[in-house]
Amino acid sequence: MEPLIQSHHNLLPVEIFTSEIRKVCGQFDVEPKSRTGMIDGGVTTKRFGAFDTAIVDINSVQIKRDKKAIRQDPGEYFFLLVQDLGCSHVQQEENITKLRPGDMFLVDSVKPSSFRYDNNRSRQISFHIPRDEAMHRFGNIGYGGISISRDDPLWLAIHSVLRKMITSDDTHQQSLGDAFLSLISAYLHTTYNVSHIEPSEQLLSRALALIDKHCLNSSFSPRDVAYHLNISERTLQRHFQILGETPRHRIINTRLEHAHTRLCLRKEGVFNESVTDIALSSGFNDLSYFYREFRKKYHTTPGSTQ
Repeated sequence: MEPLIQSHHNLLPVEIFTSEIRKVCGQFDVEPKSRTGMIDGGVTTKRFGAFDTAIVDINSVQIKRDKKAIRQDPGEYFFLLVQDLGCSHVQQEENITKLRPGDMFLVDSVKPSSFRYDNNRSRQISFHIPRDEAMHRFGNIGYGGISISRDDPLWLAIHSVLRKMITSDDTHQQSLGDAFLSLISAYLHTTYNVSHIEPSEQLLSRALALIDKHCLNSSFSPRDVAYHLNISERTLQRHFQILGETPRHRIINTRLEHAHTRLCLRKEGVFNESVTDIALSSGFNDLSYFYREFRKKYHTTPGSTQ
């Protein structure tokens, strides 16, 4: 698979390499390849849309984050790890996965993890998803280490959006970032039994998860969200005020993000669907309304999306 990133590496003392890792990713310990204490690698950072991203080139034995490291540096992120070059073994709790180029793995920074390279060159791209945003989008992920399977159609969609996010200019970053999170949320809810936090202060997280899960049903509305949560629509509106939007706007925007992602992938030849088919599959049964809202959000027509 063609790499997403072209990066560079140098021969660095393990102390310097470890310091660079900690600046970007938090408290990790690095085991070098040889007794010389040198590492052939590098750590660079980029920002794609709303996401701080670490690009880690390494030719070493392993990097790990244990309980002591977590006590020193509590995690504030989920890391979507993309294996861009070479192979690695990732372990979080009981989940051990071999990553090959293109494979993706969602890591929870508050739980111990290790990344083993077996003295082979590896390049990994780590997209840092703020914990609060992840909890709102994904619900309560009560376990560590989630592999995103290549056998799932959403893997291709996520990977295509990541490639687009890396290569696009700033004008598309916000919409691509929203699509990226929506696709991960869809994967989690269709593949895993994600449990939701029950305290009332987390009601917004549950509402957002319901919208991500059901919004492609054209009949799904804020009334349905309120019904599932056993609250009134007025109470639901009140919880959404912190986001500066209404439940109805959230449903429409999520549908638009889904449609935009499909249209971008159609432009790249991944899918062969008409604009009408994409609108209908995204929860819109009124095409004129779809065109109007799409232009309002993306300042272009669906047929011109790229």
